[in-house]
Amino acid sequence: MTTNPFPFDVHPELPSFGALHEDFSPFPPIADYGFLSDCEVTALVAPSGAVEWLCLPRMDGPSVFGAILDRDAGSFRLGPDDVAVPADRRYLPGTLVLETSWDCGEGWVIVRDCLVMGPWRHEQPGRSSHTRPPTDYDAEHTLLRTVRCVNGEVQVVLDCEPVFDYGRERVRWQYTDKGFYQTVARSESTGLNLTLSSDIRMGLEGPRVRARTLLREGDLRFCALSWGSRTPPATYAKAYRRLVWTAHHWQHWLAQGRFPDHRWRSYLTRSALTLKGLTFAPTGAIAAASTTSLPEAPGGERNWDYRYSWIRDATFALWGLYTLGFEWEANDYFAFIVDVDERNQRDLQIVYGIGGEAELPEQILDHLHGYGGARPVRIGNAAYEQQQNDVWGAFLDSVYLHTKSRDRLDERVWEIVRRQVENAISHWREPDRGIWEIRGEPKHFTSSKLMCWVAVDRGARLARLRDDYAIANDWQKAADEIHSDITTNAVDERGVFCQHYDTTALDASLLLMPLVRFLSAQDPRIRATVLAIADELTRDGLVLRYKVSETDDGLAGEEGTFTICSFWLVSALAEIGEDQRARDLCEKVLSYASPLLLYAEEIDPKSGRHLGNFPQAFTHLALINAVMHVIRTEQLARQQAFSGGTVTPRDWVPGQP
Repeated sequence: MTTNPFPFDVHPELPSFGALHEDFSPFPPIADYGFLSDCEVTALVAPSGAVEWLCLPRMDGPSVFGAILDRDAGSFRLGPDDVAVPADRRYLPGTLVLETSWDCGEGWVIVRDCLVMGPWRHEQPGRSSHTRPPTDYDAEHTLLRTVRCVNGEVQVVLDCEPVFDYGRERVRWQYTDKGFYQTVARSESTGLNLTLSSDIRMGLEGPRVRARTLLREGDLRFCALSWGSRTPPATYAKAYRRLVWTAHHWQHWLAQGRFPDHRWRSYLTRSALTLKGLTFAPTGAIAAASTTSLPEAPGGERNWDYRYSWIRDATFALWGLYTLGFEWEANDYFAFIVDVDERNQRDLQIVYGIGGEAELPEQILDHLHGYGGARPVRIGNAAYEQQQNDVWGAFLDSVYLHTKSRDRLDERVWEIVRRQVENAISHWREPDRGIWEIRGEPKHFTSSKLMCWVAVDRGARLARLRDDYAIANDWQKAADEIHSDITTNAVDERGVFCQHYDTTALDASLLLMPLVRFLSAQDPRIRATVLAIADELTRDGLVLRYKVSETDDGLAGEEGTFTICSFWLVSALAEIGEDQRARDLCEKVLSYASPLLLYAEEIDPKSGRHLGNFPQAFTHLALINAVMHVIRTEQLARQQAFSGGTVTPRDWVPGQP
């Protein structure tokens, strides 16, 4: 990997970098951050060129750069001295290598950032944290930044101030035997060493490393922040080779996928890269997001830690990965789910740590200001202690989907299936906290009953696959009982399915009904539910989870529209035959993507600003589902135009009955 497929050039496109905060907040809009990953840690880079989020030694570890949550919690900037707003930002095509270009008046400068990937180097299993089968590549535990002056001359500055342990532990730097070109800091609380190497002479100012240099046309510089045993690059040429290796790695990975030749292909490829970047390679777990406590409402209290792996994401994750051709990643994620169930030998939790940890105690970090003043800042997530009855359906649907891709079911997995189906049968009558993890009183949520039905229905199907007809018949009877209970108690006078048994309120989670095949998409109750949500649970066409005035979620304030739910609505509209409406909504939601085609959890329909943790895995999973629904509907329409036949989208959805 010695050739350069990415020549330096100037890009004429000048995309919008988001609306300015109304109060001129020093925090960049959430959607303006660039996302980096090496599949062990992630980083967020502000438009100014400052790395404002990096946690070590894992993506759920304590932050080293935490300026996204408090401007004094650490950052690492490389860029022009007197210009903070870039002229252009993009990913090198098919990669997670971020390129930022600045027009500085007297010259142009380009910075490229990546978390370095390199060849597999572990010879002894005990020296690696990987529990999944080794690959040909691995994280090098290095944040690499290169800079080139394209023309003219530009004063470039480096300013690195890490603050360990979520902004609580400042460090002091010391030079190494490399003189001004390398310095080391150590965290007493974590035992981590940070090594900053560069071909720019660096000065030490207490907890900060600072440097400046005048670059003229053609000049090249680099800096590398490393925290592992890998020797950092000592020259620009060596740094550049690692960047090219990393870029090739991402392109080669993406080439394994199957993407339709369609105008929305770029959204699918960026979503695939984002999901891979949120995957913790040692275990195969997919984190829900890179961040904690980015607010769901400006200045509000709906701030949660999403750096963990939710079991309910499993079905959508496997569906998306299988659909796009990434079977290896799907297998790893499925193996992670099986491992955590087998290891804990108890009721399946809704969420686990990315290393399989069962306990995620929630803490409030009072010393942090919060993004835009939104407090509290939380780490950990108390949802692991909640009873959420939809977990069994999410797990069993993922097993069913995985098994259909292979036409076999391991005995090891079958024992887990039996235990979880019996759990669903034992508990489906109980109230719970629901798919949205409310912190109000437990209710008989329709979506929870729905997913219990999915668990038992899929269990019966898997039993028939094994020719265990006695078990299959018993489970099918239980599934039919749950089905009848839902249709009897969850439908209002309009024939619309409601949030729970004691209300007529709507809930966007019921858009899953046609997707999991609870009833035919042509059933009038399904159609009425989808259209009621589309007409009554939306703001400017984007979907709310529920109306906070009608739902006791234990919290104050409003929230934005949930992008997951908007994409679910696209899929549900396609299911019920509202093809044009599905296509129009899909195009609208895609238009809200960040300049780098990333999504947070929510969107403010008035301003278009992204809200919540970023980037959000579940949003990108729902995007893949929705876009593929619309694309396939268009393909079927073309087939019908030529053949005169009748085919519906329900005939093709992978992994579903």
